[in-house]
This record gives sequence, C-alpha cells and structure tokens, in this order.
Amino acid sequence: MRWLLISMLFLPAVSFVSCNNPPSQQADEEKNPGPQGGPKVELVDNKEAQQVDVLVDGKPFTSYCYSDTLLKQILYPIYTAGGHFLTRGWPLKSRPGEHTDHPHQRGMWLNYGDVNGYDFWGNSYAIPQDVRKVQKGTIKHVKIDRIASGNGEGTLVADERWVSPYGHPLLAEQTTYHFLADGTTRIIDRITTLTATDSAVAFKDTKEGMFAIRYNRHLHIPSNKPETFVDAEGNKTTVTPDSREATGNYLSSEAVTGDSVWSTRAKWMDLYGNIEGEDISVVICDHPRNFDYPTYWHARGYGLFSANPFGAHDFTNGKLTIGYTLPKGQSITFRYRVIISSETHLSPDQINRYAADFAEQYE
Repeated sequence: MRWLLISMLFLPAVSFVSCNNPPSQQADEEKNPGPQGGPKVELVDNKEAQQVDVLVDGKPFTSYCYSDTLLKQILYPIYTAGGHFLTRGWPLKSRPGEHTDHPHQRGMWLNYGDVNGYDFWGNSYAIPQDVRKVQKGTIKHVKIDRIASGNGEGTLVADERWVSPYGHPLLAEQTTYHFLADGTTRIIDRITTLTATDSAVAFKDTKEGMFAIRYNRHLHIPSNKPETFVDAEGNKTTVTPDSREATGNYLSSEAVTGDSVWSTRAKWMDLYGNIEGEDISVVICDHPRNFDYPTYWHARGYGLFSANPFGAHDFTNGKLTIGYTLPKGQSITFRYRVIISSETHLSPDQINRYAADFAEQYE
C-alpha cells in the first residue's frame, strides 16, 4: 500500500472504550508486511466483547464493534494520533457537554435510509418497538474472514447481512478495512461490496445515508442558532449548538466552505479544527469508481459528516432524482478513504495527493 510519509509522534497512553466492556483475548492473526519501518498496526480479536481492537504501536486507534445490540457494525471510538477522541461518545459512552441528538449516529458506519422501503440509517433502540418491527432494517454480523497485523498497515475482512424487520435477507455485505499509520497521520480505507441475495434491491433516493462519521463536539462549526432537522419519515430533531468549544469548519475539493457544503458534490471533504489543543484534519475521499462520482455530501455543522451518492432529490430540491436498483445476484462496491491528520491541518495540495493515491487503488 503506497502512501505519504510524515513526522513521527509519540502517542500518550490511552485506554480502549469497549463496546460491551468484557475481557479481551488475543486472536490468531496473519502478518501484513506494510511499509518498511512503519509503526506496528496490531489487530486484537476480543471475541467476548464482540469487537476487534486496532492498536498503533500498542496505543488504541479504534475498534470494529459487531454486537447485534448496535443494529449495525461501527468503528468506535476513533482516536487521533494525539490520543483525543475523534468520535462522539454518546449514546454508548457519554462525555460531558455532548449533544444527545440522533442516537443512531455512532462512530463510523455505512448504511442507508431506504432499502426496499426499510430504514437502515435511522434504526436505534430509541425507536419504539412497534415502529422498529415494521420499518427498520438491521445489519447482522456473520463472521470475520481475516485479520492481519503488520508494520504500517493492518487489515480486517468481515461478512454481514442486511436484514428486513421481518427477518428477510436483502443484501450480503463483505467489507475490507485497511488501517494505515505513519507519523501523526492515520488512514482508514473502507471497501464494501453489497450483493442482492434473494431479489432485486432498490435504494430509493433519500438524504439519509450513507458512509458517515459522528464527530467530537470540538469539531462542530461554531453557531448559536438552534436548527431543526426532519428525517425521511417527517420526524423532527432540534439541535441547540454550543459554540464555546466549537472550532470546526468544512472545506470541499471544489472550494466550498462551512455549512454551504451540505448538498454539494465534491471529490473529497475536509473537516478541520482543534480538539483540546491538537490541530486536526479529518478528510473523507470519494473514489472515481464509486457510483455517481463525485458524491453528494450530507455534512452538517452539528456533528454529522456523511457522503451519500443516492440523495440527489433532497440535495437538488427535487430537480433531480437518482435512485438505484441492484438486480438479484448483482453487486455494487463502495470505496471510501478517511484521513486523520494530527498536529497540522492538511492543505488542498496534500489532500489531492492522498486522493490521487486512493484513486489508483481498489478495483
């Protein structure tokens, strides 16, 4: 795996936040050679906790959490190289001052709000059971196919199933995560292939999707104006911002900034700010082989950072509707890169180099 080199940072000692808090155990693993001389990226399979912990030189980076109680698989929490939380803690493990809106927005994930009429995006245990059992889909963990550790890179391959509220399988998912580390930069490449199993599967056009991060309140865009958001079912959520510690801003590959990035299309999106003295850039890169590249961005200043290739209707005020139907037995692949730069904000030229490297990989 080719990638850019930057200066090393000695990471402070931090502890994993477990999804379920049971004891851990070391799994048998393959070895990934990775860049010569890079930091050790080690994956540890904590079977009792139903998570795989990812460590960089022995320090926590993230955990792949696959308990069915989560209703989907997530990376949570995610740490910066400086040891700060990139992701919001609530509702799994609250931290002081956090917003408690949108309980389905946890860690880093991929799902969608209208799959054959079922909502996978907005599913959480905050939804009444009588609604969940007829409207909400769940992504079920099947197995971990492969775990590999190595210098500079670790890899995880997992199989999942997208299941309707009535228990009918709609999609088979295979996802490969590449965890890369060098200096003060961390990269996560997520490559997800979805296959329609028993019948054709329709992704109806909605803004509620698709590849997303719910991030730390320190990276929120400063604002004192309450905002009300409406989901696809008409449910309203009001978010009251607190700008006292908000330091964030967005910048797109097309030079759009701030809240104006919502509904625009771009090759990549940079969220930059400061977390308790640590300068941070968090970049999501779309891939040229993805559907309808460059993607639309469902990116909000209150903490949601999401790329959505299927949401044209909402993003264009009804001028364009996409939708997508995957025939039975056919597959579609989504490729996303997340770059987490610590101690410095990345320049557009630096991001373009990372994006160009990503574009040359992954069929």
